[in-house]
Amino acid sequence: MFKELNPLLHSELRLAVISLLMTVEEADFVYLRQQTGATAGNLSIQIDKLNNAGYVDVTKTFKGKMPRTVCKITPVGVDAFEEYVEALKTYILR
Repeated sequence: MFKELNPLLHSELRLAVISLLMTVEEADFVYLRQQTGATAGNLSIQIDKLNNAGYVDVTKTFKGKMPRTVCKITPVGVDAFEEYVEALKTYILR
């Protein structure tokens, strides 16, 4: 039987962000934008959705006069990603 895919992670950009955050301790906004190829506005919206769901922690600071946004995956986000991967396997490992 197929498992339900988490609709929050089923978005290509949100899945890309979570996948990147699974491989690093933390990542700043510029790195995530470069790696995903997303526009700043779209990436910002998707990070907010992940933050609101408790999947990522977002810290906003300044480096000199420049704003800096750093994202880190939470334990809830790790669990959601792992569950998503397991659910996806039910579709491809038949």
